[in-house]
Amino acid sequence: MKNTLIVIPTYNEVDNIKAIICELLAIDESYHVVVVDDSSPDGTGSLVDGLIPQYSGRLFLESRPKKEGLGLAYLHAFRWALKHNYKFIFEMDADFSHNPQDVPKMEAELKKGTDVVIGSRYIDGINVVNWPLGRILLSLSASYYVKFFTGLPVKDPTAGFVGYRVEVLEAIDLDSVRFVGYAFQIELKYKAWKKGFNLKEHSIIFLNRIKGQSKMNGSIIWEAIYGVVYLRIQSLFKR
Repeated sequence: MKNTLIVIPTYNEVDNIKAIICELLAIDESYHVVVVDDSSPDGTGSLVDGLIPQYSGRLFLESRPKKEGLGLAYLHAFRWALKHNYKFIFEMDADFSHNPQDVPKMEAELKKGTDVVIGSRYIDGINVVNWPLGRILLSLSASYYVKFFTGLPVKDPTAGFVGYRVEVLEAIDLDSVRFVGYAFQIELKYKAWKKGFNLKEHSIIFLNRIKGQSKMNGSIIWEAIYGVVYLRIQSLFKR
């Protein structure tokens, strides 16, 4: 079984993708990266494709025909990871808001027996840099909202820097995952927790992107609001 796969979904990340790939693959020779690109019009996919010969057998590109949401990109990559027999699977952003140097620290937790390790902005205070106050308040409110409705024992349930043992993804019915935006991150953690897997938060410093544009929008936020209620109601009916 191969060791660690890092999944990076992209849409218009040409300014960031080469640098983050090079840094990740320089950390450990056992690390592999798969980029799932939604046919970015800025040429992100072509840039990654051009890097593949340099990192033969360690860098992979999965191109999708159109932009369909973060969740579907991750589900595509998770199925790919299961097919190719990876032990640990990480999800992270392309824009350096997640520090590549945190991957080995989080991987160490998985090696110790943690099932899901979460790069948490809020487990040790508020570790967010260069976010406007309004976005910090929105993110914190979402975290409290999720915990109130679901009981999920996680301070940063919307975190997008997460590592999974392969057994977790094998146990979750990926075809049953409903949400594709902001709520996707909540749903995966919630499903893992409900199946009895242990979740641990690892403190990180989250940096707001310097290059490129944020993908956050109103529809993603609304999906999360009703998605949390849906998950809770669904779990009650499954009892």
